[in-house]
Amino acid sequence: MIQLTRPLRALAAASALLACAAPTYAQADNPVGTWQTIDDNTHQPKALVQIAEDGDGTLSGKVVKGLGANDTPDRRCTACTDERKDQLIKGMTIIKAMKKDGDHWDGGNILDPENGKVYKCKMSLEDGGQKLVVRGYIGVSLLGRSQTWVRAQ
Repeated sequence: MIQLTRPLRALAAASALLACAAPTYAQADNPVGTWQTIDDNTHQPKALVQIAEDGDGTLSGKVVKGLGANDTPDRRCTACTDERKDQLIKGMTIIKAMKKDGDHWDGGNILDPENGKVYKCKMSLEDGGQKLVVRGYIGVSLLGRSQTWVRAQ
């Protein structure tokens, strides 16, 4: 067994702490990860959405699990009017082309699988990266609604 001197033990401990803190810091300024969506009306968890960075640096989001009472693995987007019509909601990309713009993400769109409508979208992080405010709107941002999603642990 290797005997570490006191300075080396301190360095090893500091390195371990930094390694553990790095993912937390990265989460604070980046929405990449899994988010629990919250229903506007019931305030209950609705789905888990995985946000990932695409090859071009934009962000997209995919439904990984439905959490609602009427969610089943074979639930489909019957209200969708684009290429997602009648596709499974689980695995469906509902957020597309979000670009970083200062301290928020903008320029993309979000699909509401409940009504099949596609909205322009803005996103911003709050609470040290633990909450994501997602705003869907038509035309100007004033004409829309926001949801606050919670980072899944």
